Amino acid sequence: MAPSPLAASDTELSPRDGELLDTYSQTIATVAESVGPAVCAVVSKGRGMGSGVAISPDGLIVTNDHVVDGASALEVVFHDGRQMTAHVIGTDADTDLALLKAHGAGLPAAMLGDSAVLKRGQIAVAIGNPLGFDSTVTAGVVSALGRSLLSRSGRPIEDVIQTDAALNPGNSGGALVSSAGHVIGINTAMIRGAQGICFAVASNTVRFVIGEILQHGAVRRAWLGVGVDKVALPRRVADAAGLDMRSAVVLHSIVPDGPAARAGLQAGDILLSLAGVPTSGPDVVLRTLGADRIGATIVARILRGGHIVSLDVTPTRRVSERPKLEPMRRAG
Repeated sequence: MAPSPLAASDTELSPRDGELLDTYSQTIATVAESVGPAVCAVVSKGRGMGSGVAISPDGLIVTNDHVVDGASALEVVFHDGRQMTAHVIGTDADTDLALLKAHGAGLPAAMLGDSAVLKRGQIAVAIGNPLGFDSTVTAGVVSALGRSLLSRSGRPIEDVIQTDAALNPGNSGGALVSSAGHVIGINTAMIRGAQGICFAVASNTVRFVIGEILQHGAVRRAWLGVGVDKVALPRRVADAAGLDMRSAVVLHSIVPDGPAARAGLQAGDILLSLAGVPTSGPDVVLRTLGADRIGATIVARILRGGHIVSLDVTPTRRVSERPKLEPMRRAG
C-alpha cells in the first residue's frame, strides 16, 4: 500500500529543519571536541569509578565528594590514554564536591562558566564516563534552575541545575557544558526511577567551594546548632513582626551547649528572622549562615508563647560531618 500524503509529509524535513538540525549537531560536536579532553575517569580503589573535570593544566580536578569518599588510592585517566595518580586536596560533603590534584602537567583544561546567566531551555551537554564507557556525550537542555537538592550530609545544596541530559552511574563528577563550551555544572545525581530528571551542582557554587578549599583547606560555614522545619506563619503574626511572608521555621531540636542553646533559644521557638533576614524556610537560614557570620553576634527574632522576642546569638564555625544519607541515586 502506498503511503498517504500526510505520512510522507510527516517524515520529510524542510531545508530549514535540516539546517537547524545540522547546526544543533555541529554545536554538540564542537562542545564535545573542546571540553571532552578535559574530562577524565576518576578511579577510586575501594569505591569504583566516577568522572572528573580538569580546570587547570597543572592538574586541579573537580569531581564529586561521593566519588572519592573512602578511597584508599586515586587514579585519573584521560581520553588520550594518559593516566596518573591523584590525591584529594579538599572535599565538601555539603555540596558533594571534591578538589583533586593529579600528579601530572600540561593537561587539557576546561573553563568554568557563569551559572547565574543560564536560562531554561538552553542546550546542556553532559560529558563523563557512565558505566565505564569513557568520554560519553549526552545532550539535552537546562530544564530548571535554582533547585534545592539534599546532600548526603543532610544539608540542602542550593542553586542546583536540573537537566534532561542523560546521566548514568559513572557520570558523577563529570561536566555539564553550555553551547559556548563553558562548564556550567558538575553532574551529581538523578531521580531514582525517573527518566530525564538529572542534577548538576552549579558552576558558581563550584567556584566558591574551590576558592574556600584552596584558601582555607575546607569550606567555612557558620553554625547555630539547631534543627529546623518549615511552618506556616499566620498573617497576624507576620503583620505584627513587620514581615511580608507566610511561612517561617520552627526550631525542633537544639544542640546542647551549641551557639543557639547558649543564646537561650529553645525547641518550639518560631524563628522569624536572623540577622535581619526574614527566615521563610530552612534554605534561608542556611544561606544566611555564611562564613562572614562566624564569630559575629547576630539577632534572632523568635515567636515564643505568643510574644516576639529578640535574642543575640553568636554562630561558630560548622564542621561538616561525613555523609549519612543517600536520598537520590547518585550518577556515580
